[in-house]
Amino acid sequence: MDTLALRLRPLTAFGSPLLGDTLFGQVCWAARHRFGLERLNALLDGYTAGHPFAVVADAHPDGYLPRPALPLSAYREIPGADRKQAKRRHWIPLSALADPLPDWLRHAQTDRDLIAPVPTESTAKPRATSPALTVLYPQPHNSISRLTGTTGRGDFAPYTLMQRWHAPEVTLCCRVVFDPERIEASEIRQLFEDIGLSGFGRDASIGLGKFSVEPLEQTWPSQAQPNACLTLAPCAPQGLGYDPARSFYEVFTRFGRHGDLAVQLGNPFKTPLLLARAGAILTPRDWPAVPFVGQGLGGDGRLSKVIPETVQQGYAPCIPIHLPLERAA
Repeated sequence: MDTLALRLRPLTAFGSPLLGDTLFGQVCWAARHRFGLERLNALLDGYTAGHPFAVVADAHPDGYLPRPALPLSAYREIPGADRKQAKRRHWIPLSALADPLPDWLRHAQTDRDLIAPVPTESTAKPRATSPALTVLYPQPHNSISRLTGTTGRGDFAPYTLMQRWHAPEVTLCCRVVFDPERIEASEIRQLFEDIGLSGFGRDASIGLGKFSVEPLEQTWPSQAQPNACLTLAPCAPQGLGYDPARSFYEVFTRFGRHGDLAVQLGNPFKTPLLLARAGAILTPRDWPAVPFVGQGLGGDGRLSKVIPETVQQGYAPCIPIHLPLERAA
């Protein structure tokens, strides 16, 4: 398996967060439109048997990794910082990999820390920046009844949905693990460009989710003497034999739904899944030969009744890290 890093520059608001499993779903739809159904079926062959053609990470701030899902007691205390301040430090700079894991929290940054004031050419003074990495704003929506020409009650009642705006200076990094015998790096980049042009996630049909794509020349991050894996996307670790005493993760329920053409097939909803968020630490009994962990989910109608062959990315790209033995309990 080879690896690829792409820089994503948000161009509009987003209706959905850029999570790896959702991105993988849109990569599949983009492949369906660009390469055809036959090529997509060939790419997905063996997906649930441990042979994915691609594994997509969450889009994280460029130069940073998600903070591992360890209890705060696993890190050394930060002088002058209380527990609430420490919990807001979500992002670990890549440079911190040179230090032992217990020291990572000292290097970690909050969302606000990542937005640095930028001087202007005319005044050399910092210009105003977004107060946070991403900001949520409510967007009103309504449907007009063709009988009355107005909104009303029931299906025509006005409602609001939240839109996610990234700070103007934010760039994101999305890492991909892929099988070069089945798909080329240039093809993956093209698929991401297709998604960026058409829009990602909810409300892409009304202009949300646009981004540009640039290649990133980065080596795959790793730490010396690795004995555990740090995940970069939601994954499904259930039943895979990871050491329970040395594995840490935060779970959530993925209420998935079909997108693109499948929205018109009658039932867009998929079977709910229990996944571990990005930032999980998993300790395999045997070290993986590839830079991803987890499993492919679905197939045979287990996720979708309208498209029985539907699969879900339960894999996640991972970073080899060293988890101190004395901090594992």
